[in-house]
Amino acid sequence: MTMISDPDMPAIDVGPATHAGEQAVAGKPSNARMIGVVAAGALLITAVNITAAVYLYRGINDLRFVEGRLEQLGSFEQRIAARLDTVNNGFQNRFERLDSQLQGSFNDVKDSIARLEQNLPLDSDDDMSSVVEPSVVTTTMAEASTDLEAATEPGVVDVPPQPKRRVAAAPPAPNSSYQRIVRPDGKVHYKKIN
Repeated sequence: MTMISDPDMPAIDVGPATHAGEQAVAGKPSNARMIGVVAAGALLITAVNITAAVYLYRGINDLRFVEGRLEQLGSFEQRIAARLDTVNNGFQNRFERLDSQLQGSFNDVKDSIARLEQNLPLDSDDDMSSVVEPSVVTTTMAEASTDLEAATEPGVVDVPPQPKRRVAAAPPAPNSSYQRIVRPDGKVHYKKIN
């Protein structure tokens, strides 16, 4: 290569050797600083993604747990329904048995009433005089003591005493500020007097 030099021309100092595209421009950050900013941004995005992945994993585990519990709830509901059906059938059987017993008792009472009506004498003085009065039973102290000794034997069944009948208390006196009204159908109402 040929080099032409002019001795009158001053020499140009280029400085350190740089390529034309990589020349430093005033006010722009350097390459190291740009790489640091990009790396920090990538690190921040990675941290956010990892945090989101952890919460998503926990949410999926919680969802699986809840689904398992819901499946158990379905089987629990079936067991409860089966037991309720069993209890309901038992009560229904008892009610049917009681109903049939009551119907039988009512039929017996109706039959007894019908027989009494057929055998009932007319209301006349002659018929009333022919009715036999019950005789008075008299016992002596010796007979009563033997009856008492027989009652203490284990083979004798004790009859429980009859419950005492309660006498209904008289209703309280009506308040003087109320007026008592009896309707023709027998209902009693009270109206406040002003």
